Amino acid sequence: MRQLLMTAAALCFASFAQAQQTADAVQPEAATAGDVISTVPEVRESLAAKAAGLPVTSDHWMVAAANPHAVRAGARVLRAGGTAADALVAVQAVLGLVEPQSSGLGGGAFLVWYDAATGALTTLDGRETAPLAVTPRLFQTADGEPKKFFDAVVGGLSVGTPGTPALLEAVHRRWGAQNWARLFDDAIALADDGFAVSPRLAGLVARDAERLARFDSTASYFLPGGTPIAEGTQLTNPDYANTLRSLAAGGADAFYTGTLARDIVATVRTAPGNPGVLSETDLAIYQVKERAPVCSEYRAYEVCGMGPPSSGALTVGQILGILNNFDLRALGPDSPFAWRLIGDASRLAFADRGRYMADSDFVPMPTQGLVDPAYLKARAEALVRDTALETVAPGAPDWDHAQLWADDDSLELPSTSHVTIVDAAGNVASMTTTIENAFGSRLMVGGFLLNNELTDFSFRSHRDGAPIANRIEPGKRPRSSMAPTIVMQDGAPVLAIGSPGGSRIIGYVAKSVIAWADWNMDVQQAVSLGHAVNRFGVFDLEEGSEMASLAAPLTEMGFEVSVRGLNSGLHAIEIGDVLQGGADPRREGIALGD
Repeated sequence: MRQLLMTAAALCFASFAQAQQTADAVQPEAATAGDVISTVPEVRESLAAKAAGLPVTSDHWMVAAANPHAVRAGARVLRAGGTAADALVAVQAVLGLVEPQSSGLGGGAFLVWYDAATGALTTLDGRETAPLAVTPRLFQTADGEPKKFFDAVVGGLSVGTPGTPALLEAVHRRWGAQNWARLFDDAIALADDGFAVSPRLAGLVARDAERLARFDSTASYFLPGGTPIAEGTQLTNPDYANTLRSLAAGGADAFYTGTLARDIVATVRTAPGNPGVLSETDLAIYQVKERAPVCSEYRAYEVCGMGPPSSGALTVGQILGILNNFDLRALGPDSPFAWRLIGDASRLAFADRGRYMADSDFVPMPTQGLVDPAYLKARAEALVRDTALETVAPGAPDWDHAQLWADDDSLELPSTSHVTIVDAAGNVASMTTTIENAFGSRLMVGGFLLNNELTDFSFRSHRDGAPIANRIEPGKRPRSSMAPTIVMQDGAPVLAIGSPGGSRIIGYVAKSVIAWADWNMDVQQAVSLGHAVNRFGVFDLEEGSEMASLAAPLTEMGFEVSVRGLNSGLHAIEIGDVLQGGADPRREGIALGD
């Protein structure tokens, strides 16, 4: 058997077979919206399609996101002739209300945008920034050791300058068509009139009750009378409605200057037990940055996404670029050997990620060298074997000049949300949005939660005398794993996709692209397919999915295996003669289109 597997690996590496293998769709039970929204005919039909493992189809436009209320808000904008940029504002405004644990005005986002009129692809960086007053020892104890994660997270110390309001305004100014103020109507109405607490939100509040109880305004909203809000409870948020009215009337300036800015700063700097250093100056000088997309070759496609300060596009691109040298189509999705290749390709990519990737405005990065096909082909040679790699180390991509970095040790826990939109004109938006950990810093102001994004930096600044690229510095943006993605073919978009999930986002997106590109799965099948993710050596297999059956063969190949819950939130749209949308069955989202 060992010799046969070695021969198979060598043959896969040497040439591509023409055989095709189509995988069966996985059809797990769909998450429900948890209130009357699930009885709306178009929502009910979308939920039923997701439960049956079928994509939603449309001729004109489509929106896919993590909550039916948010998707319907975006759909109403698109039906009225709005652009994907208009719909994005409406969707995010509602998401910040109905799933506040994942994203909102107090966080940040990355957007990949395809402009149908020009054929141009670009990205907007709305990532949070470190306050000007931070020091290298911000997350260290008095003796210079890293703080425990939640000791750093909960309170003002972890709060970076939010970027989402500025990003929404920048998107609308460039590509919007409808009146800015009206894009908040749905969110304001829901905040004033109330919405039913979903099962997911209720469960997360109950599990995090101790941390949410530490701050009065947060506790009064999520734990009224000391009891966690229950599923189905009608929840209003008048403070959030008023914040949105201020944004509608005054634009992003109403967030970054004036009364709201002062309230944000005061909340951060006076947080009991763990105050932070955010200032009004930090808010006033915040800027969204337009950056060139990072694109990588995979089969007949270019897989494009957000470059530094995100590691998403680079690491997804590295995984796919390494696997571009193997014939996964011939192996098929049921092959343990295929997943061994995927797992070790991911480990190699994460080794490079930990060494080199950070905010390129602050540290030189070998961005092009990391996704150079020749470099990735050389990395792929290590996978011509039948067992797991014993050791994995960073490679040596081409640089413009030499650098010496130490490996990072930052921790990213899963939260976040993803939105994918295609409008009637053919514009495409793929945006991943976050406040980092579930419920962020647990600080609430103006009806929304503030992020804990600064804990995405390394808590250490140096290791063995070498600086860590992702160390904290004033004005710097922390490294992210968010991977909003648009796949291009012959200069046109053919797939838009992304997911929440901390650093596992990278594996979720790469797996789904492989399922769609190599295994002929439609978008719903691709996002529903069970997860098998390997970042740092342990192969995480999704419990309750077909991937759990890989535990024995992967263990035999030398991997440490963990069968566990893997709660992605993939939302994808395939763009062709018709639009096909897929929403992750692990969460409450849907896809809608006309």
